Amino acid sequence: MSKILNVLLIEDDTIEVMKLNRTISKLNLNHNIIEANNGEDALEILEKKGVLPDIILLDLNMPKINGIEFLTILKNNDILKYIPTIILTTSNNQKDLLECYKIGIAGYVLKPLKYEDYVSKIEKLLAYWSINELIKI
Repeated sequence: MSKILNVLLIEDDTIEVMKLNRTISKLNLNHNIIEANNGEDALEILEKKGVLPDIILLDLNMPKINGIEFLTILKNNDILKYIPTIILTTSNNQKDLLECYKIGIAGYVLKPLKYEDYVSKIEKLLAYWSINELIKI
């Protein structure tokens, strides 16, 4: 049975945030999307010790703290390191990909240019994580 996910989206591009929310709506999913504009904002959200997200969708190219810096901080935290983090980016740079997997990501998804392809990828990604057994901290 699929469960409703708490998803932390860390994305500085307003259009990309709107695109994800539109996709969630189009797919009739009830997942809770928590938005952070950059790594600093995301860390503040995570430190509030409320309900932690089930998964994190992380862009790499952001101001203040970029995706790789955020990921390093996250994976060095004894509690937060268990949250599955999926990179959702336009960067197909092999160096970024390898570095992210070394740090400990759960997946690396390239944002396609066509909206229909984007919807398909997000649908599959969220379907997988909504049936996966997640660690509850």
